[in-house]
Amino acid sequence: MSKKAFSNIKLGVFVLAALAFLIILLYMIGKNKNMFGSTFEVKVHFRNVQGLTPGNNVRYAGIQVGTVKNINILDDARIEVVLLIENNMKKFIRKNALVTIATDGLMGNKVINITPVEEPAALIEEGDILQTQTSVSVDEMVNTLSGSNNDLSVITAELKSIMLRINSSTALWELLGDSTLPRNLSASLANVRSATAKANTMVNELNGLVADVKSGKGSLGAIITDTSFAENLNLAILRIKLVAGEADTLAKELSAVTYGLKNDINNGKGTVHALLKDTAMVHSLNISLDNIQKSTQNFNEVMEGMKHSFLVRGYFRKLEKKQAKETLQKSKKQ
Repeated sequence: MSKKAFSNIKLGVFVLAALAFLIILLYMIGKNKNMFGSTFEVKVHFRNVQGLTPGNNVRYAGIQVGTVKNINILDDARIEVVLLIENNMKKFIRKNALVTIATDGLMGNKVINITPVEEPAALIEEGDILQTQTSVSVDEMVNTLSGSNNDLSVITAELKSIMLRINSSTALWELLGDSTLPRNLSASLANVRSATAKANTMVNELNGLVADVKSGKGSLGAIITDTSFAENLNLAILRIKLVAGEADTLAKELSAVTYGLKNDINNGKGTVHALLKDTAMVHSLNISLDNIQKSTQNFNEVMEGMKHSFLVRGYFRKLEKKQAKETLQKSKKQ
């Protein structure tokens, strides 16, 4: 009897210990899932939860602060996620915090990350709806890597083709093996540098010339900057136009006079016709010229005789002396 009682006592102790362990285990699991702590609810709206399930962890700045309570589909464009967050986090989390869905490790469970924002805002309250931030999912990363891998394969194939062409090109290898190529390149670069230096010098000189012209230096600068030059030029052009008009008028008048003289000559009228075609008048003019010449000779003879006359001989001698004196003075000055 005592032996059976001892066995029952041992069984009871074992059962009580198992129950205590189970209670402690349930408490620890519940505490980890915020089942026994003081929490508050906030909501987040997503377009795609990326495999998020109730019970996944919620982290704030990398620290676990709660769990996902449930997930509800509101409509075809919004999915509501209800978060259970510890009450002691109310003094840290603000309304402008951003919520993203991430992966715990590369292939682990989904987690909710709450990221603080530096801009000031009010503290979070029960039932607030936090803002979301689009994050890159693993599937998108894998698709991107797959596309990049395909592009890399194409690039590698093209590079391989280019290298094969280069290896099969004898002209390229001959060019690379030419020992005179470096010297020629050096000479070409020297010529380029020299041409560049000359071009810079020309540009500087042109800049100086333009600056001188703008400041009114030189003939061109004076022409460009002198406002009176333009007025004088306009006035000269106007005078040229006036002279051209007067010359045109004079040419017309001369043409009319010439035309009249021509008519007079052809028709036997006027003085010009008499001078050119009247033989009697020409004879009379010749006689008159002969008479004038004879009269001049007679006048010279009379004057020569008067020089020897005692009445005016002294006057002519004084006149000759005066002329001789003036001639001598002029020769001395020369």
